[in-house]
Amino acid sequence: MALIRALRARHGGRPALMAAVLILALAALVVAGCGDDDDGGGGDGGGGGENAAADCTASIGVMAPITGDAAELGEEQRNWAQFGLDRFNKENGTKFKLVEGDTQLDPGQASTVAQQFVSNDAIVAVVGPAGSQEVEAAGPLFDRAGMGFISQSATATELTESGDYPTFSRVVPQDAVQGPTDAKYMIDELGVKKVLIVDDQTSYSTGIADVLEDELKAGNVQTSRESVNQKQTDFSAIVSKISGDTDVVFLPWQIAANAQQLGKQMQEQGKDAIIFGSDGLFSPDDFSIAGSYVSAFAPDINSIPESKPIGDAYKKKYGNFGTFGPPTLAAVQVVASAILAACEDGDPSREAVAEQIRAVNMQESILGQPIAFDDNGDIKGAKFFIFKVGEGGNFENVQ
Repeated sequence: MALIRALRARHGGRPALMAAVLILALAALVVAGCGDDDDGGGGDGGGGGENAAADCTASIGVMAPITGDAAELGEEQRNWAQFGLDRFNKENGTKFKLVEGDTQLDPGQASTVAQQFVSNDAIVAVVGPAGSQEVEAAGPLFDRAGMGFISQSATATELTESGDYPTFSRVVPQDAVQGPTDAKYMIDELGVKKVLIVDDQTSYSTGIADVLEDELKAGNVQTSRESVNQKQTDFSAIVSKISGDTDVVFLPWQIAANAQQLGKQMQEQGKDAIIFGSDGLFSPDDFSIAGSYVSAFAPDINSIPESKPIGDAYKKKYGNFGTFGPPTLAAVQVVASAILAACEDGDPSREAVAEQIRAVNMQESILGQPIAFDDNGDIKGAKFFIFKVGEGGNFENVQ
């Protein structure tokens, strides 16, 4: 009725013109995602908040490296996204859908997927991209489209603090948290005096490396720095530079298999420094160098009593998982909740959903903590967890 009154006021009550404009306006609402869909998802037409939400249809884009060098992590993220949305739909009577986009952890591919998502009118928000360098590539496209997007694993500090991506949020902590956490553990628990830092030339890697380097130097730890290309697989030259008094080799890498290869070449050359890696190394199938450490942006949910049953249900359907999947489920829950809230308000547009994402306040989550965002889109109270790799390749949470 409000729409009809507005049209009557604008067009002077002329019936024919009002009818034509009303048809166009209603069509626009359907494109925005609210109304009956081809799957027979209609309500009783009562117009109440619950009915509007039940009748609302929308798609969520999910960006992950489903193929390529980081495919194991990307597949885990993709599966947890679908698993999480299935649970949300069942619990809330909604029929939201996922649209997958394979980024291969490549900025160029991420930009291509982002453009495809922006062009798809059914997609009102996005989970992803996974990597910081991909966020930098996709962010301007989503910003221009007014599309809210929330990463499940991108940690570069400047993504939120630069203000360049106003529709971006994340459910994981940033590098400014990880660097001090890792440095403190190395100094207090491992007693390091000398650390070699090897970045892989991506914004994700150099960001963490820079923060850690500053923190270690502030703690009077001697540091040296090397850099390799993410596509590199022979690290013998780098390994030869590891001095006998180096305590830790820090690898802020995204490709766990590369770290495994470097670890093997260290063993071949008799280097006994400890490998300490960032999130990307939490991939037991690809990295299993005993005695290594990995810091992760998410806990082992099997150690959280309230979350373990969810993990068990996931394993029954998809198999084992690491720390990259549960944050993806959390991100999906945030986006789906935001869409539902926008539907209840009668405005499931991209801009409205983006605003609702920032307003989400979940008292409980699979990550064992509440989820709410600050003005920059960072999750409040997030922290990193440190794991040690055992002889059998198992990852034990030590902090």
